[in-house]
Amino acid sequence: MPKLLLIILDGVPYRNWRRLFGNLEGWVQSGEARVWKMRSVLPSTSASCYASIHTGVPPQVHHIWDNADIRRLDLPDVFSEATKAGLKTGAVTHSYWSEFFNRAPFDVVRDIEYDEPEGPITHGRFHTMHGYGHDNQMTPADYDLFGTLTRLAEVKGIDYGILHTCTLDSMGHRFGHDCTEMDTACFKLDGVLAPFIHRWRQAGYEVIVTADHGQSDRGHHGGRGEDQQDVALYYFGAGEGPAPDVVIDELQLAPAILTRLGVKVPATMTAGSFLT
Repeated sequence: MPKLLLIILDGVPYRNWRRLFGNLEGWVQSGEARVWKMRSVLPSTSASCYASIHTGVPPQVHHIWDNADIRRLDLPDVFSEATKAGLKTGAVTHSYWSEFFNRAPFDVVRDIEYDEPEGPITHGRFHTMHGYGHDNQMTPADYDLFGTLTRLAEVKGIDYGILHTCTLDSMGHRFGHDCTEMDTACFKLDGVLAPFIHRWRQAGYEVIVTADHGQSDRGHHGGRGEDQQDVALYYFGAGEGPAPDVVIDELQLAPAILTRLGVKVPATMTAGSFLT
């Protein structure tokens, strides 16, 4: 079965994906990737979206209402189901993902890096953004995060891996999304990501690149609206997807990942996979 990497660039609205990510759009133009619009859950808050992306259920079911209530979830998720199926999983993400899907609270010494064969996260590499604020982004270099995920793929042999970076979300909160600063930030991240996508594809991985939610021109998300909810989803792989004008529900992402990995989709994930 295919191996798959999920790349989440936090907080990028659909409009900026399609305008500013020239390498991703070039792959769509050449036919090597496909792109759809994906609509986030409500609230379109980061932690709520993270929980939904991997459990396939809405916040009204998993009860993560905002970023203040982070705890271990008791629902089946992509990590738990893949590990039960005998696959190796990896995460290079914000520490919230470790708390949701491995253990909470997050202990920075114990949990910043771990290798646990029994999972559910086999190989975890995390960051906290401790001290984050309007004038102090506290985000790691995306280049370093992409390198770390690549090392898990090439050295640890993970079957499924997720990378999550908050760089563009943090930039958006500071500057909004209609400005020179954001144009430049998206352009640079697209350029940093492209050679890694090429390397992952050469190593046999299918790749999904998307966001958890959008963001408004005033740097806000959490509510309803195309700018806050709608993002692009780019798919590199052999699976069959819907027509280009279909809007994907964020709840379809978890069952799609498991389907591509050849893992049984749990009954709690009631949204159908958008990939076959």
